[in-house]
Amino acid sequence: MITKKRITELAEERMKERDNGLFIVDLTISAKNVIRLELDKHSGGVTVEDCVSVSRNIEHNLDRESEDFELHVSSAGLDKPLRVHAQYVKNTGRDLDILLKSGEKHTGTLTDVTESGIVVTHTEKQTIEGKKKKEIVEITRELSFDEIAEAKIVISFK
Repeated sequence: MITKKRITELAEERMKERDNGLFIVDLTISAKNVIRLELDKHSGGVTVEDCVSVSRNIEHNLDRESEDFELHVSSAGLDKPLRVHAQYVKNTGRDLDILLKSGEKHTGTLTDVTESGIVVTHTEKQTIEGKKKKEIVEITRELSFDEIAEAKIVISFK
């Protein structure tokens, strides 16, 4: 039986050899042995060579004679939600669209990441007591990972 533990070991073995900041974002193995492994990198993007190298190490160390499998190794992708702590750290300074489990939506710049959550800032115009015109105010909000249903990078072509 092909296990997540075995696939993780083989992937991490090659990622350690490459020593370029790769990490696992997601790993699934279906009942029909379809293995899907998503990777990201602490700095920069995942290259085709990264995916091929990790894929080959897994494929060459599993025995197709004993158990057939289908293997897909890919980059986590910009359009997918952030799923692991390292992705939040990597994307510090970028704008995020955040959906909370309560249904609230927030957009802001990811300014800090802790073990338990994130800090997001955004600006908005607010009426300040004693002033006639609204002023731009920076609002900082701390969110725990337990509160977040989904956080996606805001893709901008500016």
